[in-house]
Amino acid sequence: MNRVLYLLVAFCSFWAQGQFIPAPDNVSYQEGSFVLDNSTGVVLEKISNDEGKALVQYLSKKIEDETAVKISQKKTTQKNIVFELTERADKELEDEGYKLKISSSEIRITANFRAGLFYGVQSLLQYVYSNNTQQPIQLANLEVTDSPNVKWRGFVLDVSRHFYSVKTIKEMLDLMAFYKLNVFHWHLTDNEGWRLEIKKYPKLTSVGAWRKEIPGSVIYKPDSTYVKKLDGKPFIYGGYYSQDQVKEIVAYAQERNITVIPEIDMPGHSGAALTAYPEFSCEKHIQETPNSTLWNGVVNPLDVNLNYCAGQESTFEFLEDVLTEVLALFPSTYIHVGGDEVDKSYWEKCDKCQVRMKEEKLGDAHELQSYFIKRMARFLEENDRKLIGWDEILEGGAPKNAMVMSWRGEKGGIATAKLKQEVIMVPSNPLYFNRYQDDPENEPFAASFSINTLEKVYQYNIIPDVLSEEEKKYIKGAQFAIWTEFISSVEHLEYILLPRMPAFAENLWSKPQNKNYEDFISRLHKGHFEYWKRNGIRFHPKEYQKSIY
Repeated sequence: MNRVLYLLVAFCSFWAQGQFIPAPDNVSYQEGSFVLDNSTGVVLEKISNDEGKALVQYLSKKIEDETAVKISQKKTTQKNIVFELTERADKELEDEGYKLKISSSEIRITANFRAGLFYGVQSLLQYVYSNNTQQPIQLANLEVTDSPNVKWRGFVLDVSRHFYSVKTIKEMLDLMAFYKLNVFHWHLTDNEGWRLEIKKYPKLTSVGAWRKEIPGSVIYKPDSTYVKKLDGKPFIYGGYYSQDQVKEIVAYAQERNITVIPEIDMPGHSGAALTAYPEFSCEKHIQETPNSTLWNGVVNPLDVNLNYCAGQESTFEFLEDVLTEVLALFPSTYIHVGGDEVDKSYWEKCDKCQVRMKEEKLGDAHELQSYFIKRMARFLEENDRKLIGWDEILEGGAPKNAMVMSWRGEKGGIATAKLKQEVIMVPSNPLYFNRYQDDPENEPFAASFSINTLEKVYQYNIIPDVLSEEEKKYIKGAQFAIWTEFISSVEHLEYILLPRMPAFAENLWSKPQNKNYEDFISRLHKGHFEYWKRNGIRFHPKEYQKSIY
């Protein structure tokens, strides 16, 4: 290899090595390069045709859409991309681990399971996209070995306060896949809207999915595209997902190694359902609250958190009917039932709830909530599923096998781990992305409880130091959350999502020794900001502006 060509490849290698997010376990570069062009083919080794073809089609479409290169979906005599399943033989790789090896004649992705092959594809795509400015596309030879540090890497999206289309949900799933996140927690029901078709109870969507929107006066800054232009006249707002659409989204997620976990809120946050079926609320709910689920983007005019009545059997029959249809749509092991922010004062005033407490020998309303959640946990267990709830389900005693999501700081997660139960960390500070990410003076209107900067997201340690080594094993992972009270457009959703999503992804995927915040920022500059710009994806500009001035 002549010296000039070697220096050119070395420079390209130096430039390209900064683009992988999350940072892999190991990356080593060699001399030479692979030229990606229309003469590139594909080979499948030890992988079923159906599974292999789906991966090949996915990869070829992604490459063609971004680069216009059309790789052949069969073997060629010149050079190939090889997908190899090792049949669990590679002890160095875990369930989602992969190896990516690029030589001048071959790109080889090796994994023990399909999930690893898929993540190897994501790393290859990142590599291709960051080299897309040169023609022909030359990929410096390298070897990558990689596997995740944390198994549960999730994203909570609230579609109750503001509804997002199937197209937008798929776009979110594509971004998740690109950054190797694997759990989509879909918050489908709340006071402000019921978003899931339930055939046995059609009014949940015909009534509960719609609300009278009162125009507000919030002006999102600095970009006026964040706010709908309102003329002061009320209008009907809403939407829901049909069961066929849910099946489509679940299948789309599964192809991207993403598990979709539905959240059906109970016993609180149930205003939309109780607007449709008020007979399942406590007596005082019907008398004291308006029969609507208004939301104006600023405050909840109900000023209450409506609960299901825990004192009547029909409530549990209704919820079990709903969950029966939910289970048929979502194959996930875990089903989220909320359990947070229950206004127990309604139960204290409800005659039926008081009778229930006496019959079950429950000391207070906290124990009534525990009774409620344990009944739903039992129903899920009878159907081979497990319950997840927010950390309030600890009040009065959580079901023995329930998973707890700790959102009010780390206290609930610590308490759960000490009980030797599974925990997912979702502390609102710093993992609620609907909160400000920079100086509020220059940002769109947001929840103001904390400023959750990019660096705070990146540096957050999801495993509390106060836990023993044994207790730490119960922290299964983490999620970030977007609650959409103030987020009515896709542009605004993307703006608060990026680049905090890849920061979160690297925080969880990469081993501690491979994490470096300054290096992460450098990789954003070299391979990701321009990719988002080319694809019309909005993102927070702060770090990007630093890179161009």
